[in-house]
Amino acid sequence: MTSPSISLKSSQTTTRKRRFSLPAWLVLVCVISFSVLLGAGAAIARNAPPVPVAIESPQSEILLTQANIQSGQEIYLARGGQHIGSVWGHGSYLAPDWTADLLHKWGLATAGVLYNGNPDFDQAGLEALPVGDRASLEAQVAEQFKANRYDANTKVLTLTNAQTKALPQVFASYQTLLTNGSREHSIPSGWFKDNQQIHDVTAFFAWTAWAASANRPNAPFSYTANFPHDPLIGNTAPAQFLIWSIVSVVLLVAGIGVFLFVQLSQEDAEEVQVVAERPALRIPTASQKVTTLFFGVAMALFLVQIGMGMVTAHYAVEGDGFYGIPLDRFLPYAASRTWHLQLAVFWIATCWLAAGLYFAPRFGKQEPKAQAIGNGVLLGALTVVVVGSMVGSWAAVQGILGTKLSFLWGHQGYEYVELGRVWQILLIGGMTFWLWLMYRALKPALKREGSKTGLNHFFLYSAITIPLFYSAGLMYTNHTPMSVAEYWRWWVVHLWVEGFFEVFATVAIAYLCSELGFIKKAAALQATYLTTILYLGSGLIGTLHHLYFAGTPVFITAMGSVASALEVVPLTLIGFEVAKSLKFSRNAQGFYRMPMRFFIATCVWNLVGAGVFGFLINPPIVLYYSQGLNTTPIHAHAALFGVYGSLALALMLFALREITPEKAWNERLLNFAFWHINGGLVIMLAFGLIPNGFYQLVQSVNHGTWYARSAEVISSPWMHWTTWLRIPGDIIFTVGAIAMAWFVAQAIVAVLRQPTQNQSQDQLELPEVKEMKQIAEV
Repeated sequence: MTSPSISLKSSQTTTRKRRFSLPAWLVLVCVISFSVLLGAGAAIARNAPPVPVAIESPQSEILLTQANIQSGQEIYLARGGQHIGSVWGHGSYLAPDWTADLLHKWGLATAGVLYNGNPDFDQAGLEALPVGDRASLEAQVAEQFKANRYDANTKVLTLTNAQTKALPQVFASYQTLLTNGSREHSIPSGWFKDNQQIHDVTAFFAWTAWAASANRPNAPFSYTANFPHDPLIGNTAPAQFLIWSIVSVVLLVAGIGVFLFVQLSQEDAEEVQVVAERPALRIPTASQKVTTLFFGVAMALFLVQIGMGMVTAHYAVEGDGFYGIPLDRFLPYAASRTWHLQLAVFWIATCWLAAGLYFAPRFGKQEPKAQAIGNGVLLGALTVVVVGSMVGSWAAVQGILGTKLSFLWGHQGYEYVELGRVWQILLIGGMTFWLWLMYRALKPALKREGSKTGLNHFFLYSAITIPLFYSAGLMYTNHTPMSVAEYWRWWVVHLWVEGFFEVFATVAIAYLCSELGFIKKAAALQATYLTTILYLGSGLIGTLHHLYFAGTPVFITAMGSVASALEVVPLTLIGFEVAKSLKFSRNAQGFYRMPMRFFIATCVWNLVGAGVFGFLINPPIVLYYSQGLNTTPIHAHAALFGVYGSLALALMLFALREITPEKAWNERLLNFAFWHINGGLVIMLAFGLIPNGFYQLVQSVNHGTWYARSAEVISSPWMHWTTWLRIPGDIIFTVGAIAMAWFVAQAIVAVLRQPTQNQSQDQLELPEVKEMKQIAEV
């Protein structure tokens, strides 16, 4: 992950002759990176684990069919999918990883058949065996599972006698679990009531377990690179994982070393811009007034998202309720977690989209006719999508919608792309309408600029990528092979959020700083190109680091680990940019102090949450043991809110600062919100998620993924206590968020009471702003 960074260093590179312009370099980097990424996607599709037309016994008795497996996948996704446990490590962390859990149960039952002919065999029985007998039995079990007995010609998978006799034991166990639920895992009773659905879902889990254990043709590891870790069936980390982890660390150190050498060896030729002592308040246009309502909606969604986070976290200690209230009957874990993640994306994206709508007429210096009406229509449409998708996802988790209706209107089953396909298409339509609104407001600036590679055009290009790359979520359906679906899903999560939305934010902040006179426009444009080249050059291919265990070829691990390590290199820029950002704040004489403070927090959390905690789980050998554990939420919370949430708040405050009357700009309240939000996040991580995640990691290394996600670990005193210990941080964070929402509400009321600016270009550019630009151009 990366964040927008604005460099003040300009004179050296602007005077240096370049044979190849920065826009050309950016195009070249994108062409090469996307070619690699698309080529990798084609290889993933070709080498995805096969779905047999039939799974048979040695006596050719059909045990499961392709129809069972595909039906099970669709049913699982329709009922919440990755929010009720995980498959191949992708999903939620409280219910079992279904692949790991079923594989271990199948392995134990197979061991029982091999040992004494009885599949009713458990872990205690295995551990009670003499050391020699246990080692011999585990070797036999491994041979049963690691040998690939799939016939590519007939497309039939033949199990061994022992596996065949063990499978009914597993299906019986899951019949009980999926019917009665599990308090420890927050699986509600009656999650499934139809026996055929239970059978098909278990068949799907069994197929993922086979793909995770059977060796790829001509390879010494499974389709999922031996994930999940389970010594019983022979799943241990491939040697390549250690090698590529070492390579990635070496490249990281080398890359940072080269960057620091270049950065520090250059003469510091910074030119501190002189700006007006105190920028004047701007008179809002009609469309900018409507834009403030977007911020109000975003803060409301933010508060609801926090509430859903508290409910979701509490399920870890009280799996069937909320302080005695049987909440799981009305809002089960899968629904609360879905809303928690959906709302995070919704409120952050709302702030970013609103910032674009605010800045477009500001940069274009013209208010198009009926722009305010367009903004209002967009706000209404987005509200319908948000409410509709939330109601639909809840209805899907509750089983009110059938499988087909769930995919269209309810729950697609994948994290961060949960909303039903109809809502997804409507959201893309809304973002396309947003792009049109942006373009018509920015059009005068595009004409004045002339150059197709200038800052105005770059701002437009970055806006085009917002609906474009979110559309990658349309490239799969609920019956697309999991490997292919995961590939496209991470285009949305990694490329849309972590890549191109950040490019958009980078350009917006660079443009704003140049408009305010903090930096020259030429320097802002150059810094934007350089920053974009740096993190897209590694970030595009770095998408593959999410796919180590998604049924992909092992070369994906090599490319993903190296590229994701290099993603951290641009983050070293953050340390320099924090100091420069502080200079911005000093130059503005405190007028933009609080927006800049949130922008600096974005930089700091980017270095910590995206850089440190991101690289913590990126090396293949580490992720092999930590995939699907609470080590991932450490990175997710510190990056998703710390980086993107802080950036959303910074953009919101930049806009509000310019049009909010002084009497309504409560600096003390904002300062209170800032320290409580960031302090609460630190406490949440330090006392909750970090000790929680590392405890699970130790269990995974020592015993296997199945055990780290078992009821014994999930319900252990350590896991419960670390969950309780995060409560102070949660409360502090919530108090800060409430303060922020209260500030925004006051600011919106004050702005709406202000007179409205007309559509004149001259009046949109206030005298103080003209003076600042003239000084900056000297």
